Amino acid sequence: MTFPFDHWFWWAPVFLLGACVGSFLNVVIHRVPIGLSVNRPKRSFCPLCDAPIPLRRNLPLVSWLWLRGKCADCRGPISIRYFLVELLTAALFLATWLLFPPQAAGFLCVMMALLVAITFIDAEHLVIPVSLTWTGSALGVAACLTWPPLANLGGTISDHWPAGLRASAIGWGAGFFGLWAVVELGKMAFGKKQLTFDKPVPWALREPEGDQDPMCFVIDGEPIPWWDIFSRKTDRLLIDCESIRVDGRPVAPGRIEIRERAITLPDGTAHSIEDLVSLDGTATATVIPREAMGMGDIHLLGMIGAFFGWPGVFFSLFAASIYAICAAIIGRVGFGRQLPFGPFLALGCVTWAFGGWKWWAWYLDILTPLTHP
Repeated sequence: MTFPFDHWFWWAPVFLLGACVGSFLNVVIHRVPIGLSVNRPKRSFCPLCDAPIPLRRNLPLVSWLWLRGKCADCRGPISIRYFLVELLTAALFLATWLLFPPQAAGFLCVMMALLVAITFIDAEHLVIPVSLTWTGSALGVAACLTWPPLANLGGTISDHWPAGLRASAIGWGAGFFGLWAVVELGKMAFGKKQLTFDKPVPWALREPEGDQDPMCFVIDGEPIPWWDIFSRKTDRLLIDCESIRVDGRPVAPGRIEIRERAITLPDGTAHSIEDLVSLDGTATATVIPREAMGMGDIHLLGMIGAFFGWPGVFFSLFAASIYAICAAIIGRVGFGRQLPFGPFLALGCVTWAFGGWKWWAWYLDILTPLTHP
């Protein structure tokens, strides 16, 4: 007996497959941002005691519930994130299977898995691995070659593969270069944060406290991670100092210029940061470079465009902005505070895939009488 693609018989296998993929995504989310291989060690391990987890205790969804969110060896708490990633991936796989034809469903399930990984990595580490977005962009092009209507859901497009390839390429370009232009304009307008103080305040470079922690620039007691300051090779941190100590020895005060890997003292001498034991002093003003958005977001929107064409790009970006504003209001995130944008782009993309394109078509139907009386 054979079952059609949309038969309920497939629901459980697809859901379980999604849960298993979600279990692997937990490995990706934990290891990739800190530079660990997803293949070595092959067996999952407890993030607290490093004890390997045998297969019988690594069943998607079931194990976390059975162990009540605790490691069987050290009894330390295991984050609910592991369970949520498996459940979310399983639900997205099933929804994709139900809503899309077989030509597109496989590609879109992989896209959903990439979006889940990107969402949780960006939410925790404020970084989007470009390796994931490049993989997704290539799959998006392949998906549109296989099923061209994917690049213009709800619109009209030829079923021939050249039309799908063209729409996918235009979508990737619209997502990548469009957001890149916005980021560059934002950098020119708001790329520097200037602080001045009525009286000198202490500042210092603080070494990482752990393997996963960055170096920090601490000014008036406020630590700023190194990766938040130096997003580009051209970024410069400027400090107007009333006093300076290099490796505990005082030097002539003035303006210090700090780059990602080197500093230039007021007398013009340059030093590698790796060669310094300590660097601190007091400051009356500082100019801190900043980014409104990271390059990872640009690559992510390009990936979305590769799957869904330029309409998906514009909808996802608009929806992500609305979602981010709502999250900032609910979470009381103040102006100037960092908020990862990748999860909201991913949510905007999922909204488009699961019905947002119908809102887009409805909006265009409203505009048509206005533009063609």
